[in-house]
Amino acid sequence: MAKKNLGEMSFLDHLEELRWLLIRSTIAILACSVVAFFFSDFVFDQILFGPKNPDFFTYQFFCDLAQKFGLDKSLCVTEINLPIQNREMGGQFSIHMWTSITVGFIISFPFVLWQIWKFISPALYENEKKYAAAFIIISSLLFFIGVLFGYYLIAPLSVQFFASYIVSPEINNSIDITSYISLMKTSTVASGLLFELPIIIYFLTKIGLVTPQFLRKYRKYTLVIVLILSAIITPPDVLSQIIVSIPIMLLYEISIFISAAVVKKQSTTTDLTT
Repeated sequence: MAKKNLGEMSFLDHLEELRWLLIRSTIAILACSVVAFFFSDFVFDQILFGPKNPDFFTYQFFCDLAQKFGLDKSLCVTEINLPIQNREMGGQFSIHMWTSITVGFIISFPFVLWQIWKFISPALYENEKKYAAAFIIISSLLFFIGVLFGYYLIAPLSVQFFASYIVSPEINNSIDITSYISLMKTSTVASGLLFELPIIIYFLTKIGLVTPQFLRKYRKYTLVIVLILSAIITPPDVLSQIIVSIPIMLLYEISIFISAAVVKKQSTTTDLTT
């Protein structure tokens, strides 16, 4: 059946398009998940359990910085005592399945974006539809950068902090596999989605829900929140907090610039039509 224009599509037609978007996206995610399932040794031992290793890149990076700038030697991680256990009969199989699906989602993210673009493109102007490739490339790049940011900064700093945090010597840390994997998935996927902020702000500004004035007004509150979160997940030194905070605030400033550009373009278009 030929695809209808936006003005010709009924509510049921929109639902049908949405249904096929979900079906195609689900198939892509499951296909990538199957691949991840059969590479479980690499996914778990090399990637997910990487931050448990004192030789992990992030720990070496902070140790080199500490030695270079004469900072506290506690930044050099020499041991991470973090035994992981499974306490449920089907726990390992369940975590294997859901982790594979998460990896499948990350790998297939560009395809999912393409499906989303195809769904929303009928509502765009003709001159906007030509930016499909740019939208998918930029959005995917931001997402993967965010995933790497979460994996190489948020996740290892969180693992190191919680592994060394002791409220009482009477309590031994023996972390459940579900808890550990949950921290890793949250750190990476959430960071990836967070890095989509400029794209989200672009569309929110397009529909009038966000303005650059609003973003500038709440900039200082955003900075405080980011610094607090950075202080919680990083070692107790200013340098590591700044390293985590800078990319997030840079994204926020880029979002303000994008919002202002959209408002300016809309204003120019309105002036030309009047």
